[in-house]
Amino acid sequence: MSRRSHLIYLAIGFPPAAKSSAYRMRETANQFVAQGWDVTVVTIAQSSWERDFGLDPTLLEGVDPRIEVVELPLVREDLETDIRTYSRERALRPSVWAAEFRRSGWDAFPEPIYGGWRADLEDAVRDLHASKPAQLVLATCVPYVTMAAAHTLWRTAGVPYAVDFRDGWSIDVIGGEEAFAPDSEQGRWERRVLEDALSLWLVNDPIADFYRRRYPDLADRFHVVRNGYDEDSVPAGLHRPDPEAGLVFGHLGVLTSPPELLEALIEAWKLARRRDPLLARSRLEIRGQVGSGARREANTHMTLIREAGPHGVSFGGAAPKADVPRIFAGWDVLVLMIMGGRYMTSGKVYEYAATGLPVMSVHEVEHDATTVMTGHPLWVQPCGFDVSRLADAFCAAAALALAATDEEREAARRHAAQFARAAQLGPAVRALSRLVDPEGDA
Repeated sequence: MSRRSHLIYLAIGFPPAAKSSAYRMRETANQFVAQGWDVTVVTIAQSSWERDFGLDPTLLEGVDPRIEVVELPLVREDLETDIRTYSRERALRPSVWAAEFRRSGWDAFPEPIYGGWRADLEDAVRDLHASKPAQLVLATCVPYVTMAAAHTLWRTAGVPYAVDFRDGWSIDVIGGEEAFAPDSEQGRWERRVLEDALSLWLVNDPIADFYRRRYPDLADRFHVVRNGYDEDSVPAGLHRPDPEAGLVFGHLGVLTSPPELLEALIEAWKLARRRDPLLARSRLEIRGQVGSGARREANTHMTLIREAGPHGVSFGGAAPKADVPRIFAGWDVLVLMIMGGRYMTSGKVYEYAATGLPVMSVHEVEHDATTVMTGHPLWVQPCGFDVSRLADAFCAAAALALAATDEEREAARRHAAQFARAAQLGPAVRALSRLVDPEGDA
């Protein structure tokens, strides 16, 4: 732009929060800085993330040092595990306390867990704008209450805003249905916020099409901005398996899907090991976040993984961003297990596609991850969660790992190059900058 304008970026989950959305937030802020903006990120205190999804300090290494980060002292009280801090009501009637906690949040904004943050977020953006006037506010969801703060500054100070809506609000991306009606309290809030926004970003075409049908008068404001992958997450060399030692199948990501999906995967793995001698001497390693809050790594998922230990299944712990290339370099096949259907993509599918490794899809046949993987030369296509068919997929993936040529591995990387995160977010930031300042040079 012709001068350095100021962006207030409402990004709850910004690094070092160990959330998959942190990668998108980091690249978005970096792109604004690279394109001539001063950026102030508004997030919550690191101590809050320690009790939620945890922290990954290595994420900070890729944050442009010119970005200013403001951490608000907001916490999720429902995740507190120190019973010494509990009120008498919470200690004696925890379910009653939890219901009241959700209701009190809803009174401020129709989002039960985070609604109570509204006033603090609104105060924060007003104070930031007063000390250094902003030319744009960008709110990213979730939580959705960030949209209320952006809308308030627009209404009171005339600062335009955009929303990185990602998965949207009124659509249930897991179930594939409408999450709430247009005339509900949430529906009225959604309409109010979206119709005053400059631009609305969504992560895939099915979600964007849902919103264009829901709000035909706003159709031209909905833009698909896919997640993409960070190029520094891809291992440098091409991996070659050692069949004598057995193969290593790996799953990397946040594991919050229903336990039944993991159970089907493990049962299929055990069946495949009985069918195929190569798989019988192979391993399945799971890395990443398993659950959140107090039940992180203390849940049904972990029980299933531990019980499958005698069958070559292991949990390698959380995966700091800086370790991702090394982790991928030690695996022979990537297992892409995702819940949801046609409205769901994932963050990891892009990284998986870019590694040059075979990818075994474990999700519903009709799924947006298929859009990303179609044309990938080392892809074992999804077959749902039928155990016998999944076992066949494991065997096919093992055979593919052995047969894959260097040319095919390079072709897989070329296929994924279109989804590099900078290639997705750079043009989106440029287009949004021009909406704010049509005469600028961004």
